[in-house]
Amino acid sequence: MRNLALIFLAAAAAVLLAAVAPGTGPEAARAASHREAPLISLDPTADITDFFMFRSYEPGNADKVVMIMDVIPGEEPSSGPNYWNFDPNVLYKFSVDNDTDGRADDVEFELRFRTEPIRGIPGQLTLPLSYVGCAPPAPSPDCTTTLPPITALDGPGSEGLGLRQRYSVTMVHHNRRTRIAQGLIAVPSNVGPRTMPDYDALAAQGVHNLGAGIKVFAGQREDPFYIDLGGVFDTLNMRRFVPIETAIEDADDTTNPFGIDMLSGFNVHTIALELPASMLTGDTGTSALGAYASTSRPHVTVNGKGHGRFDQVQRLANPLVNEAIIGTVDKDRWNSEEPEDERHFEDYYLNPRLALALQVVLGVPADTTGRTDLRDLLLKYQPGNGRLSELLRLNLGVPPTPLAAQRRMTVLASPADPAGWPNGRRPKDDVTDIAVRVVGGANYIAARAADGVNTDDATLPSSFPFLASPFDGRNRHHDNP
Repeated sequence: MRNLALIFLAAAAAVLLAAVAPGTGPEAARAASHREAPLISLDPTADITDFFMFRSYEPGNADKVVMIMDVIPGEEPSSGPNYWNFDPNVLYKFSVDNDTDGRADDVEFELRFRTEPIRGIPGQLTLPLSYVGCAPPAPSPDCTTTLPPITALDGPGSEGLGLRQRYSVTMVHHNRRTRIAQGLIAVPSNVGPRTMPDYDALAAQGVHNLGAGIKVFAGQREDPFYIDLGGVFDTLNMRRFVPIETAIEDADDTTNPFGIDMLSGFNVHTIALELPASMLTGDTGTSALGAYASTSRPHVTVNGKGHGRFDQVQRLANPLVNEAIIGTVDKDRWNSEEPEDERHFEDYYLNPRLALALQVVLGVPADTTGRTDLRDLLLKYQPGNGRLSELLRLNLGVPPTPLAAQRRMTVLASPADPAGWPNGRRPKDDVTDIAVRVVGGANYIAARAADGVNTDDATLPSSFPFLASPFDGRNRHHDNP
């Protein structure tokens, strides 16, 4: 029954086991959690939609590790006049485990944002809009002089950038805090071509080179996750019954055979960090990393105690865990706990509710109980003894696959692509189809179960920050059934 499922798990285990083999070191070195828990669905600026971690596949940068956190699900590009921004009251953090003890507190990176006082165009009108600009050809002779287009984040060309955010980056290592950047400017939302005539050039100014091989970006990007969201959550009401792909369809990473990408035309806010792998492995020289992204809010009490404390409100490591593995009654608690406390939720992995739902709705037998294979894949560096910790794990000993050669089904593809999830996660990885097949078990792998969406609606770039330019508010387009 589980032979094919075990093939996947063996391949994934081989990738991860290699990471902890003695003597190995780093070589030169996609489902999202959109609104997945009751409380975080009320707090979009702290809601992490995706977490990616991978060896850079930009040519010449294989010695770098990239971590990306996306927040604010379902950003409608035309939502003005108050467009999307990061929250100054949220602590955005990447946490890394580099000694395989399951505690991701060895190296951490914190980002904090602040919103500047509303800026105005000197000597001109004070308008009730966050962003104003008038690119040529202008409808009137005075337009470009009175309201110059936004072409820069600072200085000349930034006059119309009425609402601007700056941020800091702090590294925490062995409880020692080091501010590695401050006063950086975040890239604003993409309003439209009259206001921001060359958004790509504007966004490029938001890629900050911090020295020592470190880059950071914060700003709006296109949502890279692709899924038939409405069909999945309408009790698996997919657009083909039974929802399976032919071998030819499954091998085609460029065409959606029957599903609708319901996140098409929507954006997210992205924090991307690229740094030398040696900054993460310096303590041990290991090639095994585990990590997660989190958001936290200030601790509030009625008597004023707790000042300076933050309470975690969401975490995300492997995709789809809180959405599809953890029961609704425990989703909010799960978000607030640390990954190394995952033993509290072990039953959800051993007896996956999603597998039972697939079996009940689709009528195809699934592997619903005794799933130590699923538990070990998601919660351990290798099968056997060890702390249960829900981390996204990356084997730095596996070379990155160039973007053009990446396969969305990673180790389930033929030929296999071992540089994708569950060995880290890249924006192209089709984590929806992978998760459905692995959680469902052998029958779902053999049948090529799928949501029918095999590609995103935007072309991914092969360079930092690795996510596509966001849709603009005037010309956005959403795919519909």
